[in-house]
Amino acid sequence: MKCLVINLDRSTDRLAHVTAEFERAGVAFERMAAVDAQALPDLGSMPVRKRPVSQTRLTDGEIACLLSHRACWSAIAAGDDSYVAIFEDDVMLSEKTGPLLADLGWIPADADIIKLETFLHRTIVGVKQVAAGHGFSASRLYDVHMGSAGYIVSKKAAGALLGATQEICLPVDHVLFNSKLETSPGRVIYQLRPALCAQEQILGREGVKFPSLLKQDRQELLASRGVRQRPRASLYNKVRREFRRLSLQFADLCRLRQWMIVPFDYRGTRIRRPHTQRRQNAL
Repeated sequence: MKCLVINLDRSTDRLAHVTAEFERAGVAFERMAAVDAQALPDLGSMPVRKRPVSQTRLTDGEIACLLSHRACWSAIAAGDDSYVAIFEDDVMLSEKTGPLLADLGWIPADADIIKLETFLHRTIVGVKQVAAGHGFSASRLYDVHMGSAGYIVSKKAAGALLGATQEICLPVDHVLFNSKLETSPGRVIYQLRPALCAQEQILGREGVKFPSLLKQDRQELLASRGVRQRPRASLYNKVRREFRRLSLQFADLCRLRQWMIVPFDYRGTRIRRPHTQRRQNAL
């Protein structure tokens, strides 16, 4: 399978990292030059619609990230490959990446996008699993599961994504994996289980080499606008939230869906979500 890796020209350390990961997995890739927000100061003046929920404008970094993925979608839509894998340059890859991506036969016929990544946050997937070989399976993804560091997209879906993002208003991971939003009507999305990759920043290690650049942009933007973090919920609200969660979980079980944290195995170790990790948007 053809693999594209998004990388900034100035991020030579990340290119060295991702090159080593792909070489270890025995997979070739084609580098796609990322759009650099620092090199395009006019991004701030682009016509960008505010986010539907928070009514805040995307940061320059978020706009550049979306434009980088759009460049990949454009190349895929104009190319001859029926499916192409897209990765960001901070991914950690499973040892089984090579064998899995060497064969397209396991991809479900109705799949538009297959999420290869996990963000180690709970999501909802279908109980039914499609065998992908090498210890993997694919299940329908029915809930938000953030992160755009690794996914497979069909040629048809790439064209649809281009059309859906002519007006910029959402971060790329919401465009891809938030089925509740207007950018993804009728799109069939699968989740690979266990995940094939994860971002280096979420593996729970000390001294993260590649912290999220977009997260820093968001924090600076919120701080400049005086936006504070949400206060801690009261005991009543916590109990109410837990009751609602259990009710929804039971309803999903009746619809043959299950709540789970998609696991990831890296170099023989099952990666667990750190207890101190808070829910945040993937970048």
